[in-house]
Amino acid sequence: NPDAPIKPVAIMVIYNTTPASVMALKKSGISKASDLAGKKLGAPIFDAGRRTFPIFAQANGVGDVQWSTMDPQLRETMLARGDLDAVTGYTFTSLLNLEARGIKREDVVVLPYATHGVQLYGNVIIASPKLIAEKPEAVRAFLKAFARGAKEGIASPEAAIASMKAKDGLVNAPLEVKRLKLTIETAIDSAGARAEGFGQLRTERLQAMAEQVSKAYATKNPVPSRAVWNGSFLPTAAELDILPKR
Repeated sequence: NPDAPIKPVAIMVIYNTTPASVMALKKSGISKASDLAGKKLGAPIFDAGRRTFPIFAQANGVGDVQWSTMDPQLRETMLARGDLDAVTGYTFTSLLNLEARGIKREDVVVLPYATHGVQLYGNVIIASPKLIAEKPEAVRAFLKAFARGAKEGIASPEAAIASMKAKDGLVNAPLEVKRLKLTIETAIDSAGARAEGFGQLRTERLQAMAEQVSKAYATKNPVPSRAVWNGSFLPTAAELDILPKR
């Protein structure tokens, strides 16, 4: 939004690969993106997968779909009982929620945006121009600490969730360990992160992402990719070397 008074920028990439996907039950007959045309899809209005579905649809030539809106906790329930043909959401959220509702993982069709022509990066750490200008050392220190925490969390998901449970006794530790491992597998320790480096991005891909966004949403002006990224505060290469050795 070129008219926004505050324009935060990304300063570290957490999910090199967007975790968004379309998920359907195999019994629906949906097996590929083109099968979604004319189908009833569901997601909360603010769901990231739903908000970025136009990019997925354009990249895969998907025709019009019907959208149904619900609260987040009802999305997977409605899919499981057949009220919807498919849902959008983060894979590590919806897949585990479906399992909790008695749906076996092998009975779910997952169409990840990342393997269907969508160039989007996933979640990032953002900072305001004011903080960057006034407290650059605080920004650097935070990213350094975050990288260390991420390295420890990836190395031992069980310890990471135990730490979280110590602060919130209601946490379902076994479920969240499973979710964290799936998050690492699908969004953090991805092929893109291996190629580009944790926390970092490729300007060519960022430009392709910006072009996809501008085209899918018919923005009045092209999205200026350089204006949404500032990698100058990232820790050293050694400190960003957090992915497990293979």
